[in-house]
Amino acid sequence: MTILVSVWGAAPGVGKSTLCAGLCAQLAGAGLRVDHFTEEEILTRPEFDEVAAEFLGAGAVELRTLLRAAARFADAIRAAGDDVVVADALVPFVPTLLAMGHDDRAVAAFTVELGGTLSGLSPVLIYLDGSAGAALARAAGREGPQWLDEYVGKLARYGVRPPVRDLPSAVEYLRRERAVTLAAARRMGWPLIRVDKATELSPGEVLAIARHGLRPWVAQLR
Repeated sequence: MTILVSVWGAAPGVGKSTLCAGLCAQLAGAGLRVDHFTEEEILTRPEFDEVAAEFLGAGAVELRTLLRAAARFADAIRAAGDDVVVADALVPFVPTLLAMGHDDRAVAAFTVELGGTLSGLSPVLIYLDGSAGAALARAAGREGPQWLDEYVGKLARYGVRPPVRDLPSAVEYLRRERAVTLAAARRMGWPLIRVDKATELSPGEVLAIARHGLRPWVAQLR
């Protein structure tokens, strides 16, 4: 059995990448074989070559391309034989689907197919919940003041719904992204570990909550 830990959150800056690194270190330290799929690797891992080519060429990705890539990803996980794969902002691809203009019905149909593609794995969603505005402010403080303008501009260019024009409308859109992501997890029957008020917690506190939530699945690997 391989546990696929999919880490998402309320907004950039909420602490996904920090949590993923911490989980990988602790799980590997416990003697488990762990693969860390970083957020950038969707454009570099061989299983996602077709996704990268379409995105870099046309700025969009066909749903069938995402499903084929997910199938190759699942095959690679099974072939590697790792105990845990920690994926930073990968499946179920909700932000990508919304950025491409797909409505709730299309997202629902896609995630049903995606769930079948990932059968044989044990997916668990860890969701870092909290204030999207606070998370964006934290990301801007880390990346520099221009980062927030670039992020808002990117969402505006994608034409997401509700439309994004400024910071308040970006926060409103992220609420929708949150709702669709959690609905997708419920639809696929994925267990959910939600870390409430993540923007108010230290990285160590977030990590402790996530590790505690994962205990039932990790115990099966012993």
